[in-house]
Amino acid sequence: MTINQTPQVVTIAGTDSGGGAGVQADLKTFQARKAFGMSIVVALTAQNTLGVQNSFPVPCDFINDQFNSLAEDFKIRAAKTGMLADKEHVECVVENLKKVDFGPLVVDPVMIAKGGHALLKEDAIETIKTKLLPLAFLVTPNLPEAEVLVGYPVTTEEEMKQAAVDLQKLGVNHVIIKGGHLETKEAKDYVLLETGEDYWLKTKRIKTIKTHGTGDTFSSCIAAELAKGTSIKEAIYIGKQFIQGAIEEELFVGHGHGPTNHWAELSEMVEEIIE
Repeated sequence: MTINQTPQVVTIAGTDSGGGAGVQADLKTFQARKAFGMSIVVALTAQNTLGVQNSFPVPCDFINDQFNSLAEDFKIRAAKTGMLADKEHVECVVENLKKVDFGPLVVDPVMIAKGGHALLKEDAIETIKTKLLPLAFLVTPNLPEAEVLVGYPVTTEEEMKQAAVDLQKLGVNHVIIKGGHLETKEAKDYVLLETGEDYWLKTKRIKTIKTHGTGDTFSSCIAAELAKGTSIKEAIYIGKQFIQGAIEEELFVGHGHGPTNHWAELSEMVEEIIE
């Protein structure tokens, strides 16, 4: 009898009551990629496509209970973090991650929602850099998040490369700097692997406001693939195919920054560029 062998993956993040980002987007992505998804809720939000109206951090004692419940029963093979709220909650998550074996950790350093609402207090930045990133297998910041983590502007391709090198120095194995904020004709992400191999993932830029939850969806797809035993390079490529497809195949939900399509097909529009 096979027990506990189905690929299992957990998201450690905040919720999105509107369903397009956060824990809800992560679980939809896990399901789409055929990994059994679980969640440890760090914060609750009242949220829709127009923005975040309110947020409520979960008491740390209850976060501890969630970690303990999952660790005693499941064989979790990969994990990802999203919204972690503040310094106290980052430290709580870090201490729990040190006690369990949840496989490789993907850190999506969520800081600000699409509508501008802060999802991470400033006092937590240093804790993420010094305590969470050293535990990370992969970190996936966009340009504004990368700037906060490295402490200098990241607005060009050369600065993206330097930021990835500096993030690796903080202890993380692999780095993706997402270039969606670049003013370029095509969207390009920079990948720096632990081995020193580096390359760009290039896709067609799609003009749309239906991008709510893109970072969550991208990182959770990678985590799901890692839980299935996919190599890091292939997991990143599939993650890019997944989010590109989710943007290409539009949904029509809400009145603001609409969500991506979690049942879309993998896009064939992703190109790997080695310079």
